[in-house]
Amino acid sequence: MHCPFCRHTDSRVMDSRVQEEGTVIRRRRQCPECGRRFGTVETAMLAVTKRSGATEPFSRDKVLAGARKACQGRPVTEDDLQRLGQTVEETIRAQGQAEIDAHEVGLAILVPLRQLDEVAYLRFASVYQAFDSLEDFQAAITSLRADRDTSGSVSAN
Repeated sequence: MHCPFCRHTDSRVMDSRVQEEGTVIRRRRQCPECGRRFGTVETAMLAVTKRSGATEPFSRDKVLAGARKACQGRPVTEDDLQRLGQTVEETIRAQGQAEIDAHEVGLAILVPLRQLDEVAYLRFASVYQAFDSLEDFQAAITSLRADRDTSGSVSAN
């Protein structure tokens, strides 16, 4: 770590604190050359591998954009979407991998979206799973109904 003041190539860690449920580490450092103190923030990088083979950093904003499109015109609040984004990110990070396939991100979106709004789930699934026919929609609706019947609850959606 370079000192931001004198550009010395070394620094000594004075204090470390874990924040945001262990995903962020704040460190207080001191430069042995000039003696000044400065802070650093370390976060774990999570990369997504796309179908093309390219990798890019995980973006909760991209997850929210896709879910927001699926929820357009539905009784879903921005807070609901933020919780969905948090759930998706936690699910992906819980897998313990630094690099995850884009397909896994889509799967991680489907489960909480299904719980949030069945119509939005069908919209997202139809694009994500590339529904080609009415039979694909019917199979998804049949699955939703079967899950609803086994759980004994009826959604307000």
